[in-house]
Amino acid sequence: MKQLKITDRYKDILNKFAQGLKEIYPEELLSLILYGSAASGEFVDKHSNLNLLVVLKNTDLEVIKRASKLIHKFKAFNTLFMTEDYIAGSTDIFPIEFLDMRENYIVLHGKDALKGIQIDTRNLRFQCEHELKAKLIKLRQAYLLINNNTTALRGLLFASFTSVLHILRNVLRIKGRKPSYLKDEVLKELASEFKTDISIWERILSAKNKKIRLTGREVEELFIGFVKELESAVAIVDKL
Repeated sequence: MKQLKITDRYKDILNKFAQGLKEIYPEELLSLILYGSAASGEFVDKHSNLNLLVVLKNTDLEVIKRASKLIHKFKAFNTLFMTEDYIAGSTDIFPIEFLDMRENYIVLHGKDALKGIQIDTRNLRFQCEHELKAKLIKLRQAYLLINNNTTALRGLLFASFTSVLHILRNVLRIKGRKPSYLKDEVLKELASEFKTDISIWERILSAKNKKIRLTGREVEELFIGFVKELESAVAIVDKL
């Protein structure tokens, strides 16, 4: 098993959570998989999530309900409950999610439920376009409600930046690239592939990482610029 590159505190939390699942599902637990930044080595304490895939024989509500207390106790985790059949039947609908999982993961318990799964990337462009356009609509609606609230606008900007960049990372896959996991490197790859100006994106990333401070006016200017850049990205994806 790959070496976990997370703090001892999080390793302890992860071990306790895994042990709790084993006790709750002594027969039903087929696999427990850690994926994402904690598996790739890019985990940032207090800023990243621990993403877990729990594969059970059965995911009926009365079955997963047995883990509700454990889930409430360990809120540091983003936990997905699936069956093997669900995974096999969903890779064509959610290619982004399963490509991300398969790219960086560590099996913590049981079988490797992601090994050998077939991911149909023919729907990847459609999913990227759908999610980018949905983001654009939601950002416009949200702006009308919170444009006078700098704190709320900043929070929406940073959260949207992360999720949109995640989608654009998969747009690079459509072009045959194997994108980096690091945000600043993804931005450089996007600039190289699509000949776009990423200065606004880089400024948002710097502010998100607290390398620069933004005034209320700068937050709104960046938000407006971000939405314009997102419109350009949607137009690019639409033509792929």
